[in-house]
Amino acid sequence: MPIHGPTVASPLTALCPDLRTALTRVGYDADTLLEVLGPEAHSALGRGEPVPVRRVARTAGDLGTLVRLLLLGDAVPEKEVAAALAPVTVGDAVEAGLLYTEGDRVRAALDLRPLDTGAGNRWVLSDLDDSMHRRTMTADHVLGVGHASLSLLRATPTAVVGSALDLGTGCGVQAVHAAGYARSVTATDINPRALWLAEATAALNKLDLELLPGSWFEPVAGRRFDQVVANPPFVVGPARIEHTYRDSGLALDGASELVISRVPGLLAPGGTAAVLAAWVHTGNEDWRQRVSGWLPTYGIDAWVVQRDIADPALYVGTWLRDAGLDPRSPAAQERAEEWLTALDGAGVTGIGFGFVYLRAFDGPTEVMAEDLTHGFEDPLGAEALAHFERSAWLRAVAADPAVAWNSRYRVDAATALERVYLPGDDGWDQRVARLHRGDGPRWQHEVDETTVSLLAGMRSDGLPLHELIELLALSQGSDEVDPEFAAAALGVVTGLVRHGLVHPV
Repeated sequence: MPIHGPTVASPLTALCPDLRTALTRVGYDADTLLEVLGPEAHSALGRGEPVPVRRVARTAGDLGTLVRLLLLGDAVPEKEVAAALAPVTVGDAVEAGLLYTEGDRVRAALDLRPLDTGAGNRWVLSDLDDSMHRRTMTADHVLGVGHASLSLLRATPTAVVGSALDLGTGCGVQAVHAAGYARSVTATDINPRALWLAEATAALNKLDLELLPGSWFEPVAGRRFDQVVANPPFVVGPARIEHTYRDSGLALDGASELVISRVPGLLAPGGTAAVLAAWVHTGNEDWRQRVSGWLPTYGIDAWVVQRDIADPALYVGTWLRDAGLDPRSPAAQERAEEWLTALDGAGVTGIGFGFVYLRAFDGPTEVMAEDLTHGFEDPLGAEALAHFERSAWLRAVAADPAVAWNSRYRVDAATALERVYLPGDDGWDQRVARLHRGDGPRWQHEVDETTVSLLAGMRSDGLPLHELIELLALSQGSDEVDPEFAAAALGVVTGLVRHGLVHPV
């Protein structure tokens, strides 16, 4: 785990082999925690409600001791901690910065929690969060596994790649995740404290990560990667830095613009990027145009997914609370006033949030920017890769429409047809027909009866599209296919292919 060349491991990293032994012995892992706590207490832990968790932990032996110490932030008798952490001694843990003492009791100085990132249990070290105790966060605070990092984790493609970069690694959770699908992983951060914790997290999980200090793209200048993951300090606001994990020092959505405009230069041919980002909405510019304008004009296939839109007041209040501030306090009110004044002065009417997926290819840049604010459960990582495959097929169709005309198609097994009827003068009147995709992003397309009939004839071993359209025209009383009808049918089919409701065979 080099940090710009060979270094002496920190006391925290040196502690990790014995710490791993202790955590394994007591079952301090994601699956065992769920089993021992039970669903109700485990849900309470996720909500930041300590009492139901503590009641179970009191009778859970050494594992319960570590739950109280590391997850609830309780002051635990030193004797109990020593028994639970053996072979790690309390003195060594204090010296390493993991714990601190209060008389004959011990408290956690760091957050250490188990997480299943998809490749089995991992442990992640970070600074203490605000979920169980009100804390004042320092400027170099290293955020743990929060909602944003979990969202990116679930939304990242996990197909096997040769090399991966975690740009701005923080506690290292995205890099740890990348180690499950990449043969080599590089992680960068400007915050020395973040690299200290990421190094220990890697050691605790027996992972070999390349950790490089430096600002933005400097540590990896001139290098290319098969996959780039980034959860940058994307918070939209004035040009200031109060907390390095969220503030970039760039005004408004400048951090997102910087990352999205520069990450393409880090991608190897065919490489993919997954970036968590935010962008402003203004009255005189569509958000799609804004984000599209950040990309180079050549070499990138981009899929931009807007998952949420927040009004400025809600946005500012949320991030004040995230930093451990009570929005009713005088200090928080002063910051809110400054923040909202800056947004208002820039004409910001809302803040969009979502994912930007990039794929390097040899051709003019293409951008598909879509709202995906409805609910769905499936992660987007696999969908992003499928999107790029479908996008490549659509480019082939654009270059030669015969590709589409001569292809056979199948309707996806998860595609359903819905008909909506409302009361009419003569009974039930159909008002709309929709195709629903039942998995992934759960896209919907309104369709007419002609499209319904066209899809009914699609089979993997059936007729190519041009013959299906000819039969459809004959069924409607036409001896010849009208060019406008054929073009409209092709447009419908390609739209359904783009969203995975229909697949070319």
